[in-house]
Amino acid sequence: MYEQIASNKRRTVVLIILFVAIVIGIGYIFSRLYALGPFGVIGAGAFAFIMTFSSYYYGDKIVLKASRARPLEHNEYPYLDNTIEGLAIAAGIPKPKAYIIDDMAANAFATGRNPENAVIAVTKGLVEKMDRQELEGVIAHEMSHIKNLDIRLMAIVSVLVGMIILLADWFRYSMWFGGISSDDDNGLGGAAVIIGIILAVLAPIFAMLIQFAISRRREYLADASGAMLTRYPEGLAGALKKLATDTKQLKAASNATAHLFITNPFKKGFAVSNMFSTHPPIEERIKRLEEM
Repeated sequence: MYEQIASNKRRTVVLIILFVAIVIGIGYIFSRLYALGPFGVIGAGAFAFIMTFSSYYYGDKIVLKASRARPLEHNEYPYLDNTIEGLAIAAGIPKPKAYIIDDMAANAFATGRNPENAVIAVTKGLVEKMDRQELEGVIAHEMSHIKNLDIRLMAIVSVLVGMIILLADWFRYSMWFGGISSDDDNGLGGAAVIIGIILAVLAPIFAMLIQFAISRRREYLADASGAMLTRYPEGLAGALKKLATDTKQLKAASNATAHLFITNPFKKGFAVSNMFSTHPPIEERIKRLEEM
């Protein structure tokens, strides 16, 4: 457990360095294409620093906003609130804030930069489709992400991946609408269009590779830790079985936030999303829990 926590701290540093390097690299190419000189690189470096700082301190708020999550109201789903409080005491961490996503697709995630600033968000569909033991299993899984410091890593990745995708989109639109010069003054000549196309294609792929840096072992560990927390692996296993058969698409999910959820929010029919899922096969997760 402690090795995983230390590993997550190291991965956070590596991912931040990787993100800054990618953004500065894109800034260098922008400088060449737009003949900006050193200002493009300096601007990209400043942008990378600001976004890294923001993702660390405000990543959870950005993720909650993007997921259309709202605070759990007083006396709304009291058993959910009691479950979060009880499992937080059992895990030895402060009680996370509870948020609700008004969507009937069943799913949940945890976010925040540390256990003192953690949030657990669940969909209405999850609360209404799970029995008590299954709901406890899901909350225990998310509580384990908080205790293991997975949430810091996931929140940072969500924001940084989104920023890389936005940079790629901005570059592509500039190319289509004639913002890039193909003159030889910028030192690239007619290669500008080719470079623009390559960046537009490769940047989202780099973003997905960063998501893949969130090891699938994270989910297996959270499953095991959650089962130990409730002392009832069958609860989480039953919840995963229901999640596997839930056909509703979570409307608020995006490629930048999909890895946060307990199961892939992109359902069958979304072949590309399933192919690049950061989640391990749900059947394997159920099997491991049933063998505990």
